[in-house]
Amino acid sequence: MSQPDTAPPGGPAQGHPTGTEDPPPLHVASRLHAFNRYELKYLVPVDLAADLRDELAERMDRDLNSPVGGYGVWSLYYDSPELRFYWEKIEGLKFRRKLRIRHYGDPVGVTDDSPVCVEVKQRVNRVTQKRRITLPYGTARQLCDERRAVEHAPNERAFIHEVLDLVVRLNLRPTAMTGYQREALVGRASDTGLRVTFDRRVRGRDRDFHFGQANPENRFTVPPHMSVMEIKVNERTPHWITDLAARRNLSLIRVSKYVQSIETFGLAPRSVFHLDEAACPPPAIPLDTRLPAQVSPVKAGAQ
Repeated sequence: MSQPDTAPPGGPAQGHPTGTEDPPPLHVASRLHAFNRYELKYLVPVDLAADLRDELAERMDRDLNSPVGGYGVWSLYYDSPELRFYWEKIEGLKFRRKLRIRHYGDPVGVTDDSPVCVEVKQRVNRVTQKRRITLPYGTARQLCDERRAVEHAPNERAFIHEVLDLVVRLNLRPTAMTGYQREALVGRASDTGLRVTFDRRVRGRDRDFHFGQANPENRFTVPPHMSVMEIKVNERTPHWITDLAARRNLSLIRVSKYVQSIETFGLAPRSVFHLDEAACPPPAIPLDTRLPAQVSPVKAGAQ
């Protein structure tokens, strides 16, 4: 059974590199989390996204990790020199993986002690699976960049070894960074497995990969007047959600923020899944996004 993806991954419990010691007491929160879900994606103008958010709010609650105006999500993606993970996505392999380090909130001022998530995201047929561990940023870089084993609790051993195997065997390296502002809603009552997110100001870069980099050169990888709406469920999508999508004439789209960054910066030829400004012309009248600015930081456990 999957765990709720809104739960914070917990504090920095002390671990052991050997994995032979007794497991931590049950009251100590684990840094390791995993969950499975189905995802549906739509590309919608930001004004429509605001209307959809308001309509969904009648049957859903704001995620406790999502302040008014949303929160920043920044991800550093690793890939092989041949862009193995990129091509697995383009070719639509039924089993594919990617490795990333993710930071929630404003990346400016991130230090080696700031919490981040090292995450393996994989697709098995139609199911999206995530496994991640929360680590200090400096420790995450030791694991992914320096390819060094880091301290871990016994229940974290398999995941740490999987990450090390990926970065060494596939010669993974930092390849692209993405960032966006996210608002999140969660289901209530019988829809507790439901989660809907709205991602706007989707940007990326192909250099300056340190999260704390001052004045990085980001570029929009999705037209700025468009928002990516994602519906995430553990099992079945509620009928009222599919009715809403049909009533609003929403069309499913295959879009990957990582793929967008790779293609926007010319690291690979553009695929049929690339979103271009020409395909999403801005409205003649500027949109009132009605989305206030971020007002507070979020925990590393946000999704």
